[in-house]
Amino acid sequence: MNSGSFHENRVQNLLPRWTRPVRFMIALVLLCSLVNAASAAPSTAVHVVRYAADGTTILNETTVTYQWMEANLPVQGDGKIHYYHQGPVFVDDKEGQWDVNETINFKDEGAVMGTDVRDLCSLVGGMNAGDEVTIKAPDGYHVEFGYENVYNPQPRQGPIVVCWYNGEETSVGERQGVGYPPAYFTGMRLVFFADTSVNSEGKHVFGNNDMRAVMPPATIHLFEDLYPSTSGYTVKWIDEVKVYTGGYHGTKGVLAKSLEYNLATTAPTTRQSPLLPFTCIGGILMLVWFVKRRS
Repeated sequence: MNSGSFHENRVQNLLPRWTRPVRFMIALVLLCSLVNAASAAPSTAVHVVRYAADGTTILNETTVTYQWMEANLPVQGDGKIHYYHQGPVFVDDKEGQWDVNETINFKDEGAVMGTDVRDLCSLVGGMNAGDEVTIKAPDGYHVEFGYENVYNPQPRQGPIVVCWYNGEETSVGERQGVGYPPAYFTGMRLVFFADTSVNSEGKHVFGNNDMRAVMPPATIHLFEDLYPSTSGYTVKWIDEVKVYTGGYHGTKGVLAKSLEYNLATTAPTTRQSPLLPFTCIGGILMLVWFVKRRS
């Protein structure tokens, strides 16, 4: 008998029988975590596509890397100025939730640089009035914007930018990573390059009340279906920019809510791998088989 196998079997026999399925369950949890983490990889290229009015026929498409974007399209940002979105304001007063004076819960998105969504759309023929563009991540999380917000943004909104570089880490809140992807580990990320005209501290904040002022009511983002929050627009790991002729007619990714908060649609607030449920179910079935085999 191999001496290594003998000692291994002896150690196994010394362990209580019940610890074996426990150890298996721990391994299963770690596997699920790894599958979920794998879906959160920084993106380095974007597929840009324009669809016909039927929503399926491709009229034009291209794929560009962040290196190509930086070299061939106008660059937004300078890698020094920080841009902010605003999270929910947790007060009972609905008017107070809009925080008109921008006083609380800013989300620092870093000193980012990137490419205007408008310039990406131009690669496949651009947008016209009535069209919509979808910005999507690999896990399916997506947001939609109309022609006016992309092509004629008000200064308090600013350009909608696919960011591929962060020049300085955030001072508070979620860390972004510094540099290009994958070092910029939340990139490529969507950020609104708002001006400083509203914020009393001179910050470039796209605030909740800015959203109310510039966005169509149907595209107002509400955290937990109740609290306005522009942070819901900041899609991470962008891999697709899709222009829909005549508008996007599918299920809206995070929006589709009215200002009266009276729609039942719930926005997804977590972003998990689509493979995760199947992996965990398969693991549970394996666990059942394992326990029966050992009993």
